[in-house]
Amino acid sequence: MAIELALNKLVLATGNQGKVKELSSMLADLGMDVLAQSEFNVSEVAETGSTFVENAIIKARHAAKITGLPAIADDSGLAVNALGGAPGVYSARYSYDPTTDKEVTDQSNIVKLLTEMADVPAGKRQARFLCVLVFMRHSDDPTPIICQGEWAGEITTVQHGENGFGYDPVFWVAEKNCSSAQLTKEQKNALSHRGQALQQLVVQLKNLLG
Repeated sequence: MAIELALNKLVLATGNQGKVKELSSMLADLGMDVLAQSEFNVSEVAETGSTFVENAIIKARHAAKITGLPAIADDSGLAVNALGGAPGVYSARYSYDPTTDKEVTDQSNIVKLLTEMADVPAGKRQARFLCVLVFMRHSDDPTPIICQGEWAGEITTVQHGENGFGYDPVFWVAEKNCSSAQLTKEQKNALSHRGQALQQLVVQLKNLLG
């Protein structure tokens, strides 16, 4: 039996505007008012988990508690084989240097990644984008919905494309013969780790709503 749930509004527990745009676009068909947590002045919460699942739950619970709304949180990152799975859960702050405390940007992360992989030859540059999406009905939800997606590719030696965000310019998608940053929004949503996880979540939400 479907659970009665007021889902006319959802809060997205992220301050990353690229993720807000992607997730809002993918959730549009559900007819929900999808709001970024910044619209409620929700502060960033420390991501103290050691896994994507833990961090996503932390962020969703925090946003739900502050706003009183159901919340969706994403935790995602890049895992590079040649780097032993790094940057992993540290993807968003990979280039952070506590000795300088300079601002971390997508570009600074990309520069560090390409520097770390400078001696890695072609054929050894495989990587995966990983995403965990968590949906919490409220901050004390004992059974959050957890969905996961994975997208395989390779790390290029130079940047390509202007679309997307994060590591997209250096993530090569062999089946499209281009980088993730050269895909259209529709193409990326159909292929990406986040798109896969969200497709699973949409099915779960539809079942939940009946």
